[in-house]
Amino acid sequence: MKKCYLAVFSLLFIVLMGHPGLAETPAESIVDDIRATNVQRLILTNECYRCDLAGMDLNQTHLIGADLREATLAGANLSWSNLEGADLTNANLTGANFTGAFLTNASLAYTNLDDVNFTQAQLYYVDVTGASMEHLNLADATVIGTPISVGGSLEPLEEDLPAQPFPPFPPPIEPWIAPWQSPGEFLDIPPQILPQV
Repeated sequence: MKKCYLAVFSLLFIVLMGHPGLAETPAESIVDDIRATNVQRLILTNECYRCDLAGMDLNQTHLIGADLREATLAGANLSWSNLEGADLTNANLTGANFTGAFLTNASLAYTNLDDVNFTQAQLYYVDVTGASMEHLNLADATVIGTPISVGGSLEPLEEDLPAQPFPPFPPPIEPWIAPWQSPGEFLDIPPQILPQV
């Protein structure tokens, strides 16, 4: 009898674990449901403070002025999305895809931007104060007013400094009217209009 139960239990275990829908653990299913709910909340309310959106597909989403402070968007797809004025302060964007995204006046302050793909993105006046920016992909990106440097420090190298100070401004050009001359000598102005000296 024990052998029969053991055989049935073993067969049931193999069938259940082999089924693709049952291979996912309940914890993974719950996390996926929470993330899907967070996406719906973001779309409906335009805010998702401290929420988990890791790996979610937000392709071509309008997130103008969205509140995503301290959100986890690691590995998320935000390609061709509009994030104008969005607040992503302290967010985790590690490995996120911002291909073609539009970021104007957005805040990425103190954000983890490691391995982020900004290919063809438009970054206009983005606040990146204190952000971690290791291995960014900025291919064909437009970066204006955003202090992102590629390849090192913002300080000029010693050999890049000019050998001499810039030349002084040229001397001022002589005024076209000398102070001792009357403007009437150069201009065709009736004498009654000219001030009497």
